Amino acid sequence: MVKFPEATARMFHGVFVCRKCKTKIRTSMTKVLQKKVSCRKCSGKAFRIIKKSTGKVK
Repeated sequence: MVKFPEATARMFHGVFVCRKCKTKIRTSMTKVLQKKVSCRKCSGKAFRIIKKSTGKVK
C-alpha cells in the first residue's frame, strides 16, 4: 500500500483527541496549548495528539 503525504496530512495534521471522552477535534497546536479550545462533547480542555496507526490488525 502506498502512503501519500497529502493523505496523512489530511488525516493526522491538526487533529487532537480529548483525554476524557476520546472525541476528535481539528484545531491548531497553539490553541490547544493556550487552552482556548474545549471539547464539544464534554467541555474538557485536555487534549492529546492523535496517534498514527501502523495498519497492523491482530
